[in-house]
Amino acid sequence: MGRRRVLVTGFGPFPGAPVNPSGALALQLARSRRLAGIGLAVDALVLPTLWVRADALPAELAARDPDILLMIGLAGRRRALTPERFGRKASRAFPDAAGRRPQRAIQTGAPALVPAPARLGPLVKALREAGLPARLSVDAGGYICNALAWRGYRWARERERTAVFVHIPRPRPGAGIADMRRGLEAVIRALITEAARP
Repeated sequence: MGRRRVLVTGFGPFPGAPVNPSGALALQLARSRRLAGIGLAVDALVLPTLWVRADALPAELAARDPDILLMIGLAGRRRALTPERFGRKASRAFPDAAGRRPQRAIQTGAPALVPAPARLGPLVKALREAGLPARLSVDAGGYICNALAWRGYRWARERERTAVFVHIPRPRPGAGIADMRRGLEAVIRALITEAARP
């Protein structure tokens, strides 16, 4: 078997978040020596926070064909890292980084809820063992994060891949960028273990 391919996505700035740490984390994980040392090929994709880029995710995934998909987004009001249980086929009319609002529902004739194609308990455990506050969240909200999670979860389930969306808080003491990078490295290792389960 070849090297496991991991794709990590993050976002650029959006209204209310002129600096978005999720993009920096995605790039740092792609350069992680720890992950390379266990035989992973990790790639990063930093997305502009635009509704149209969430729409384009399935085509991006088809081109890259990752075994593992880790999506990261910023939830500035949260105090913990939160793996998302579901992606919802619904969006609120919030403007994106270009000031545009979504034109329509995510997709007609498709499931309203798509569960994460991974066991999330081990991911929360991995984050806590890395010293980070972590808890499960029901869904990724109504913004572009949710649109990405819904599409990413659906793509992964249709192809029997493993995927999760994790919201991160704003960096602070005890949960700074370096701390979250280590925690998300542990999440990727847990996802690899999950993908290897029969």
